[in-house]
Amino acid sequence: MVGRAAVSSNREWVKWAINEIEADFQRSADTHLIKVEVPGFPGIDLYFKDESTHPTGSLKHRLARSLFLYGLCNGWINEGTPIIESSSGSTAISEAYFARLLGLPFIAVVPEQTSAEKIAQIEFHGGECRLVPGSEIYSASEKLAAELNGHYMDQFTYAERATDWRGNNNIADSMFRQLARERYPDPEWIVVGAGTGGTSATIGRYLRYHQAGPRATRLAIADPEGSVFYDAFAGNPLPKGGSSAIEGIGRPRVEPSFVSSVIDRVARVPDSGSMAALLLLEQVLGRKVGGSTGTNMILVLELMHRMKQAGQQGSIVTLICDSGERYLDRYYSAEWRSENGYETEQWLKSLMNAWFNGQWNPPQKLNIADH
Repeated sequence: MVGRAAVSSNREWVKWAINEIEADFQRSADTHLIKVEVPGFPGIDLYFKDESTHPTGSLKHRLARSLFLYGLCNGWINEGTPIIESSSGSTAISEAYFARLLGLPFIAVVPEQTSAEKIAQIEFHGGECRLVPGSEIYSASEKLAAELNGHYMDQFTYAERATDWRGNNNIADSMFRQLARERYPDPEWIVVGAGTGGTSATIGRYLRYHQAGPRATRLAIADPEGSVFYDAFAGNPLPKGGSSAIEGIGRPRVEPSFVSSVIDRVARVPDSGSMAALLLLEQVLGRKVGGSTGTNMILVLELMHRMKQAGQQGSIVTLICDSGERYLDRYYSAEWRSENGYETEQWLKSLMNAWFNGQWNPPQKLNIADH
């Protein structure tokens, strides 16, 4: 039986830990919402929510903070608890940061193909990496947590419930506050990828909670090839053994945090298109962005094209999920793209034509499903 003194001591530590996380949040500014002019679509305003400026460099900083607070308030994380996570990189980087903030050991169970830059970042923040085949990250994480008497964060289950979707400065709340003085403060579309499903669930629920009527903002998901989210949303048989080349989004299984009922449209985006799009964005933004931002951009241009054809004006918001510096040896390497069969030349020409001339004719037609 745990003595009262031990319980009191643990509660004091939890109180301290929560304060440390909240103090870290208080020191952090919000991420920028960047307006970008797209010459080919003059009646449509495009915004990038730049999540790469978080202390750990990605959108997953928000999720890691929420998961730690969720674990602490549920009594799952105590002083000295080893933290285990299955992650392709960005979530693990952010969780390693918060684990070090609280003085907790952190082990990331990552797929073998995870980029060297991401592994280095996890280790920089004090984490340890265990590389396993991609299909084994779940079971390996559960086993390791049991062996170490640790806590398996399980972002894929808890992402959609750890974040307050009603507001409280979540990503959707931040977007709409920053859009308040724009000419189209209620965007036609918000475009994101699905990895855990937590971001899309938070945004989709927020939209339904705060908006009503025919002009309500719609939510679209850009899903890379090899992922199951498009097929699950469209009601197709799910592919087996698939994997995505675009790190951070796309999954071989439908994750528990993926809430399809709050999503309006899902599109399957070819990997070559995603990689060409990040090369386009490097030119027009003057900076490198990650692969998932490229995936989002393909769907953004598809939606802009459809709005233009329908004579619609308005705005679209998407994300810069992380920095392209994490992928220099992959997506930004012409040699790596060629060795792995990703042909970006025709895609890039098509994207440039769309961006500057408003003519959208991609080399491969996107598979699109609507609810």
